[in-house]
Amino acid sequence: MPSPVRMHLRELGENLSIARKRRREPLKAWAQRIGVSEPTLMRMEKGDPSVSMGVYATALWLVGRSQALPQLAAPEHDQGALEDAVRVAKARSVRKRPSVYGASPAPASNP
Repeated sequence: MPSPVRMHLRELGENLSIARKRRREPLKAWAQRIGVSEPTLMRMEKGDPSVSMGVYATALWLVGRSQALPQLAAPEHDQGALEDAVRVAKARSVRKRPSVYGASPAPASNP
């Protein structure tokens, strides 16, 4: 797993832990609401990548942020695909058009 992804998961887990604590929710109650064991919740709050996405998504739902999930991979934010589409469009628009006066002159040859 790339280190930036690990870092983002750790940050997400930490943020979810802070959200739980700010709500004064005990670990046991929060785990029950999410539908996981306490050890799994503790791993999620540490950003463990082996915790299922469903657990993270449910925790986001509990803090009122699950509506942001679809935007994570929304097509309009897919920069790689957008760059590829622009590259293809540019390649299509750079076609050689025939000369208005007929065949183009032959390249000059050097003796």
